[in-house]
Amino acid sequence: MKKTFFLTLIFLSALIPFSGNSQSKIEINGLILDESNTPIPFVAVGIVEKYIGTASTEDGEFSFLVTAAEMQDSLSISSLGYNPFKIKVADYLKLAKKEIILTETVTELDEVKILKPGEYVQLAKDNLKDNTINKPHQVELLYRSATTENGNAKFLVENYIKIKSRGLGNWFGPMQVAESRKSADYRIWKTDTKWHSINILDQFNPLRPNGSDHVRNLKKFIWKKTGDSSFEGEDVLILEGTNPKNQSEKIIFYIGIDTYKVYRIERGNSLYIYKNHRSGKLVLSYYRHDWDFPKNKIPSEYKHLLNETHYKAEAFVYKIVTDKKKVRVIPYGIDMDMGMIDLPYKPNFWNNLSAPPDTKFYKKIKDGLEAMYGVPLEKQYQLVNK
Repeated sequence: MKKTFFLTLIFLSALIPFSGNSQSKIEINGLILDESNTPIPFVAVGIVEKYIGTASTEDGEFSFLVTAAEMQDSLSISSLGYNPFKIKVADYLKLAKKEIILTETVTELDEVKILKPGEYVQLAKDNLKDNTINKPHQVELLYRSATTENGNAKFLVENYIKIKSRGLGNWFGPMQVAESRKSADYRIWKTDTKWHSINILDQFNPLRPNGSDHVRNLKKFIWKKTGDSSFEGEDVLILEGTNPKNQSEKIIFYIGIDTYKVYRIERGNSLYIYKNHRSGKLVLSYYRHDWDFPKNKIPSEYKHLLNETHYKAEAFVYKIVTDKKKVRVIPYGIDMDMGMIDLPYKPNFWNNLSAPPDTKFYKKIKDGLEAMYGVPLEKQYQLVNK
C-alpha cells in the first residue's frame, strides 16, 4: 500500500458531540503505530455499533469520550493496508501503555479476476447508492479552517455543522452552521468570499454531482492500477486517473475489489476518507483540503505586503442521524464566508467536545495566534465572539 500520507493541516478533532446525558464521561486516548513504531494518521477508531469514535490525528494520536455503558463494547480500529484490531473498552483502559500496534496486511490479488481500471471506477459510481446511505439522513461534523499570510498564523475558525444528506451519489443537501467560534483576526487582507468554504468539500469530490467548474467526466480519464491495499478484510485496488486534457491533474481512488466501495479519494490537495457505518454502508470519516490563493487575485493595495496567502481546512464527522424523525437542519451559513458568521458563543458546547490531542500543526497555529498580542486563544474566543 501507499504509505505516503499527506501530513496536512491541522488541529484534528475527535468525534463525540456534547450531549445532555448525565452519565459521567470517560476519556479514551492513545497512539496508533505500525510495526516500525511509525504513527499512522487518519485511522478510524471507535465503537462502530453505536457510532461513537474518532480518527487518529496526523501524528497517530486519538482521543474521544465514552460512558460506563460502553465498557463492555469493543473498541475497533481500522485503517487501509492494516489488519483490523479490536479490544474490549474496559480492557483497553486497563493497559499501562496506551499504544496500539497495527500489522500490515499482505495483499496478493489474483490478476485473472481483475477488471480494467476504468471499469472499477464506473462500477464504484454505479454502486454508490448501494454502498452509501442514500436515504435522507443528518451528518454532523466539526469543520476547521486556518489562514496563514507570509507563513504566519493569522486566523482560525471552527464551525459545528449539520448537513441533510442523501449520500455521496446525490447533490449536497441543506447545511446549517449550528455553532461557531473564531480567533482574533490578524489578517492583512480580510477576504469575504460570499460562500462557506465547506462548498469545496462538495465540489472537489469527483463522485458527487455538482455544477461547479470542478466537475469532471471520469470516463474520459486515463486509469491505471498503481497498487493494492485492504480494508477490514476486503482487497482494495489503488487506481490513478489522469485528465487527458491536463496531464498534471490526477485523481486517485481506493476501491474494494468485491463491493466496489470507495474507501479513500485523493484529488490534488483534497483527501476524503470513508469508513463503515453500523448499517454496513460507507460514511465520510475525514476530509481535508489546503490551497494557496493566487497572488494575481490579491487586491493591488495588499500585494506589497503579501507574498502568499494560504488556507487549510479539515472536517471530522461526529454523528450520523438516520432516524428521519430526528433529522433537523435549519439552513444557515452556506452562502456566507465562515469568518463572517456571527453566532452566539457557547463555551459549554466547545468545552464538552472531546478535543483531540494537539498536533504539531495545531500547536504552531495556536502559538502564532497567541504571540500576536500575547492573548491566549481561549481568551480570544471570549473577546471576539458574542
